Amino acid sequence: MTYVIDPPLMSVVPVHGGGLFPVRRIFCIGKNYADHVQEMGGDAKSDPPVFFTKPADAVVESGACIPYPMATDNLHFEGELVVALQRGGRALATREQAGALIFGTAAGCDLTRRDHQAAAKKAGGPWDTAKGFDHSAPMGEIGRTQDFLPDSFDDAHLLTTVNGETLQDAPLSTMIWSVPEIIIELSKLFELCPGDLIFTGTPAGVGALNEGDRVAIKIGGLPECRFSIGGS
Repeated sequence: MTYVIDPPLMSVVPVHGGGLFPVRRIFCIGKNYADHVQEMGGDAKSDPPVFFTKPADAVVESGACIPYPMATDNLHFEGELVVALQRGGRALATREQAGALIFGTAAGCDLTRRDHQAAAKKAGGPWDTAKGFDHSAPMGEIGRTQDFLPDSFDDAHLLTTVNGETLQDAPLSTMIWSVPEIIIELSKLFELCPGDLIFTGTPAGVGALNEGDRVAIKIGGLPECRFSIGGS
């Protein structure tokens, strides 16, 4: 049996020290830092996390110039820790089970068409056009767990700069849902598989990007995620 059209290329992310990580799916969690929940007008104590997805081909390697997306004039950055899975599972029950799935972690950015998100929230509609557009998931190289152990992030900070100015600076320990807890909750909704990526939420300080802006996201000793915004 032959393909009737050429199959699409697989999306991949470089791994620190060599190799490529094949991307199967991208899961994201919203409302995972109390200060960002408050920044967006929610209540961190009562609002549950929101899960959404991006297509695998939304991934962009660090160093790229990303075109300003279509159909928006309010593009926002959201610096995030990204978790890459090497094993799958469903209905996980313990932190140890969840941790065994992790291949490594990376610095990334959940680019968002904020005007589309606001319209979706008002209408009670899905976030697909706000979150799942082309080039919306830039990432740095993935650091293997043996080189960048998850426990080492307890005291790590997420730093996002735009044109050299620090706009986000928050310890990962202030996440409402920890990485193992996120994996456990996702496994109750989806059968997780090798190649899945999880964007773990953003702290306060998000803001708009314009053509020519340069963004850098740094988390602990992980490779930096860098990108710039080009024309539409």
